[in-house]
Amino acid sequence: MYQRILVATDGSNLSRKAVSSAIALAGLAGAELVVLKVVARYPMTYFEGGMAVQAGEVARIEKQWADAAQAIVDSVKKTAMAKGVKAKGVTVKSDLVSEAIIATAKKHKCDLIVMASHG
Repeated sequence: MYQRILVATDGSNLSRKAVSSAIALAGLAGAELVVLKVVARYPMTYFEGGMAVQAGEVARIEKQWADAAQAIVDSVKKTAMAKGVKAKGVTVKSDLVSEAIIATAKKHKCDLIVMASHG
């Protein structure tokens, strides 16, 4: 049936339900789980008079976001593996979440995408 299932998560309550369903489905199908968290880029201001943030501060904030995303992915991966499901975690930087999900699914040759309705 399915060999590789991508589950997109943001760590919210709603996405945790999708993660649980994806882990269960992967277990039933004997599929590998690809856990994805898309990390937004720090918004830039292009308007005159807009408050600019120093580059070092932007890098610090983006690293903090990336670390938080990796923690979410690692947690899901650990849960899946504890249930006997082979899993790998992926974080991607993008402002276009839907496109990042599709690109990651194609890159990892996923047969199915599981995600919550929003969040």
